[in-house]
Amino acid sequence: MRGAAADAGLLFFADFIFFSVLYYRWKAKGMDMEKRSAGRSGRMGQSNVFVNGKIFTSNPEQAVASAMAIKDGRIEWIGDDVEALSIEGTRIDLSGRRVLPGFIDAHLHPLFLANIARQVACTAPRVHSIADMIDELKKRQEAQTPGDWIEGWGYDEGKLAERRTPNRSDLDRVSTDSPIVVTRTCGHTVSVNSKALELAGIGKETVDPAGGKIDRDDRREPTGILRESARFLVLDLLPKQTMDEQAQLIAGLTDELFSYGITGITDLMALTRPVDYVELYKLARRKGLKQRTALYTIWSDARADDVLTNETTDTTQPVFISGIKLFADGSVSGRTAWVDPAYNGTDDEYGISTMETDELLEAGEAAKQHGIQVAVHAMGEQAISQVVDAFHGQQAWLEDAPSIRIEHAAMPTADAMRKSGDANIAFVPQPVFLFAEIESYLHNLGAERTKSTYPIQKMIGAGIPVAFSSDAPVNGWTEPLNPFVGIQAAVTRIAYDGTDTGQDERIGVEKAIELYTKSAQEITRIKDVGQLKPGFHADFIVMEEDILEMDEMEIGHARVLETYMAGERVYCRDE
Repeated sequence: MRGAAADAGLLFFADFIFFSVLYYRWKAKGMDMEKRSAGRSGRMGQSNVFVNGKIFTSNPEQAVASAMAIKDGRIEWIGDDVEALSIEGTRIDLSGRRVLPGFIDAHLHPLFLANIARQVACTAPRVHSIADMIDELKKRQEAQTPGDWIEGWGYDEGKLAERRTPNRSDLDRVSTDSPIVVTRTCGHTVSVNSKALELAGIGKETVDPAGGKIDRDDRREPTGILRESARFLVLDLLPKQTMDEQAQLIAGLTDELFSYGITGITDLMALTRPVDYVELYKLARRKGLKQRTALYTIWSDARADDVLTNETTDTTQPVFISGIKLFADGSVSGRTAWVDPAYNGTDDEYGISTMETDELLEAGEAAKQHGIQVAVHAMGEQAISQVVDAFHGQQAWLEDAPSIRIEHAAMPTADAMRKSGDANIAFVPQPVFLFAEIESYLHNLGAERTKSTYPIQKMIGAGIPVAFSSDAPVNGWTEPLNPFVGIQAAVTRIAYDGTDTGQDERIGVEKAIELYTKSAQEITRIKDVGQLKPGFHADFIVMEEDILEMDEMEIGHARVLETYMAGERVYCRDE
């Protein structure tokens, strides 16, 4: 009996231990799930304390930290792990990883980017020649209804085996019944077939539109290559999408943007017709777009329609009009930027001037009246100088940001940089251009002149406010949104093929990150973002690799592990 009792006691004790272990495992798992849930969304009124991180804040007053407390979507406190011990809240271990503020893409075209996903990709790895392009376009032609439009995207003649722009004869080999339009990677030039020219009414007698050019052969016949404003003679004929369709496309970019750590965006081609982009982006938010958005409305639309109001220009809103957009010239890679001296190999090819100074000044008065910016696309020396000279000496009207921003600013003269620094005129360049489109730059400018383009170091030295951006999708890279490629390009000044693009203009990694975060916020005017500091929105990214310690030539391959917005985890690569 004693043996049986002993055995029963031992069995009871074993059961007790077994179920105790199960209970504590369940309890620990529950706590872990609570911790993970807090990392995803936080709790109103309760702090989440992130610890054990390597935080780069982009705040010059407190550049680094290891811990931060977040409450109600904003940063409550930031400091080191020892100080964090006294803060109550749910602790989230960053596991020693690098943390950065969320990126802000200061010059972007979201709807364009979303639309190219449905077009024929005329880029590597499938397209290396015009012959390859024809093959890809034929596949689309065979798969769709006869007579429907065929759209392609992304060719760069510098990367094509034939080293020339595709023309109507090339595209007629695909179809003479279906209209075809293929847009160059820069977005400033299109190639079309004979059917598209016919539908647009473009013939030998057609006059070049203001700010555009219809390329012609020796007999004055259109070649099918349309530059700058001339491209709209065809593009305006494309089937129109509904607002609902466009909003869905924009909302569909949300996760991709988060995968690159982008929490703030812009649209530098905002329209009012046929769709009002303020209403379009509001609808996109209802469909799932989460990024805060600053719009720059095309001046012709802003002038024609009453869209600049206290409500639409309110920078505290998640969607607002931050400025008016104009074009002073075209692209360097497409040889339409307004340059001086002339393009390589010519004595009289200076590109295209697309804007009168009177129009620019009129836009400036409207911007001043409504408390918004003027943003002007200007790449060549003459175009940049036209903008700078028009506003240099005038009183700035904005206190929270530069009143004037020049988009791209590829080739500023020393005089233009000096005047821009004096007048607080901002430059918004894209380092990825030299990195991805090096063949065109070398062909159009020559090696030495190429090295002096996008002189980031000199811009900063002149006191010019500078912000980085991608100009996606019109940058010629296979991952057009990727900010790390732009950072690598700025830090190394080495193109994707190993070409030296000007070592004198290199900047440090920390500065490059700042230009994609703090400086981008200061120029776009999106409120309370771009830095990790008390009172700001808790928008930040956790990196897989440490971008501040990795090989500079590998930065373009850096990956985001997690993205947080307003303290909520909105992206996790592992999930």
